[in-house]
Amino acid sequence: MSINQAHRLSVAPMMDWTDRNCRAFHRALSARALLYTEMVTAPAVIHGDRDRLLGFDAVEHPVALQLGGSDSAQLAEAAKIGESYGYDEINLNVGCPSDRVQSGRFGACLMREPELVADCMAAIKAAVAVPATVKCRIGVDDQDPQESLFATVDASAAVGITHFVVHARKAWLKGLSPKENRDVPPLDYDLVRRLKRERPHLTICINGGIGDLDQAEAHLDASDGVQLDGVMLGRAAYHEPALMGQVDRRIFGEAVEDVDVFEALERYRPYMAARLDEGANLASMTRHMLGLMHGRAGARAFRRILTVEGVKPGAGLEVVDRAVSAVREAEARQARLGESEEAA
Repeated sequence: MSINQAHRLSVAPMMDWTDRNCRAFHRALSARALLYTEMVTAPAVIHGDRDRLLGFDAVEHPVALQLGGSDSAQLAEAAKIGESYGYDEINLNVGCPSDRVQSGRFGACLMREPELVADCMAAIKAAVAVPATVKCRIGVDDQDPQESLFATVDASAAVGITHFVVHARKAWLKGLSPKENRDVPPLDYDLVRRLKRERPHLTICINGGIGDLDQAEAHLDASDGVQLDGVMLGRAAYHEPALMGQVDRRIFGEAVEDVDVFEALERYRPYMAARLDEGANLASMTRHMLGLMHGRAGARAFRRILTVEGVKPGAGLEVVDRAVSAVREAEARQARLGESEEAA
């Protein structure tokens, strides 16, 4: 699979969300989307519990490891370790605006230091055989995005980096929370398209505020002469994961049937069973599927059963079965009501 194919649609790294259980669940909905880990700092990879931080199931491929840091030697070592675990890509976070990240001199504050980013990326690229990529913002604080974005991309491109995921809004490092930084700074999709127009040899994917697959398809539309290489979904994929079941057909052009929510749960079931046998608790897996039935009859009952019963000691797959049955029963009632109204 070429990097362009892999990145036509990806799911963003999201702290406390895109853990291994979340990724295995998303993989049950799409075989093609590229999945990202949560950001892991290079020192944590080097000195921490690697199996806990980096362990993942083979079902998750293709999956990328996102690293945080600004020490090139540490990042190179962490990248090597990530590659040894089998990750398909090593990505550097140049976009997270949290105070903790800033205090460690990494994340979005690196937009101010494009040459440092380039040094880090050169070290990562030299350390691994898998693709080394960058996820960045268009700028921070009072930077001119038309200068900061191009400076960051061009510096890394000069050391051989070809793939960039651009969150199309600034980050304000002071005055806005990480949550506000996902919504308040205005989006500038045109700037990302300009980047691709002026750097056509680079792989450019767009991220930020993309709420559904209609919007994703619009970003991939080349009617203006600009063909972006991919889109990255974040909260939309997490809060309404059912849309992922259409990705392989709509975004990748596969001649396949969409994966419906019930089929996805059947696909996820062996993974859940294996993790339960290892001693994992059910809620650590079902928490990622609370939005799966969004908009369907019985969705509230589905969430309630998983939330209330899934946290109980010893909870097993029977809880998932009850939640699914609640939806099927609600949909059957809705269908019968519709038939009665038609008959009347």
